[in-house]
Amino acid sequence: MPEKDANIMDQIAESNRSVVTGIDEKDIEHWITISILGREYKVPAGLTIMQAMEFAGYRFVRSCGCRAGFCGACTTVYRIEGEYRLQTAMACQTRVEDGMYLTQIPFTPAPRADYNIDDLKPGIEPFLTHYPEILRCLGCNACTKACPQDIDVMEYIAAGKRGDVDLMADLSFDCIMCGLCAMRCPAELAQYNYAQLARRLYGKYETPPPEHLISRVKEIEGGTYGKELDTLTSTPVNELRKKYTARDIEKA
Repeated sequence: MPEKDANIMDQIAESNRSVVTGIDEKDIEHWITISILGREYKVPAGLTIMQAMEFAGYRFVRSCGCRAGFCGACTTVYRIEGEYRLQTAMACQTRVEDGMYLTQIPFTPAPRADYNIDDLKPGIEPFLTHYPEILRCLGCNACTKACPQDIDVMEYIAAGKRGDVDLMADLSFDCIMCGLCAMRCPAELAQYNYAQLARRLYGKYETPPPEHLISRVKEIEGGTYGKELDTLTSTPVNELRKKYTARDIEKA
């Protein structure tokens, strides 16, 4: 990195440190060393990868979405010094480790078929028609090892090859479409796109109509909750936040 750019990065890092960590540098007791895109930085222990990158002065304009492990935007690959294994993670959820060498993957390009879900039916046919490459699966399990959600990707691909849409949709339910499985696949599959097709088929054809939801929509359209909705839309945001925090939550 040119000296001028390095100085700018140092200035940004300095200005961001107290903001990112919430405490002054002098109060930080434990430091670790990580490498971001080939450059070493000392960062406080305990930060997530994303927080550590911001502490080091990186400003995210992409590869950063919900920061809560749901959107799949912050896909990251890294190695730990002295270890051979390439590891994958979500930068917003994974803590930095001493000796971590990391980089982010802003986008994993993978083929996605265009189809009209109304023209398809559950079974093997939609996959053979739109994603015939699913049959190239080697059963190597690299996809499962790469998944930051601990999804059994290889197993849902096997279900897809049998046309078992119900099982495929169930096993892939937690998929956040990050693309790390596709990036690590030696057969060059786009597993997460196949899983999305399975969930769409399951939702349209295998899920019974939610009677309680249909009933509630009819009530809303009939004006049953008009007064309550008017009150909510006119309530200040701070008050809405208080109501949301104090709401009754059903136990799992």
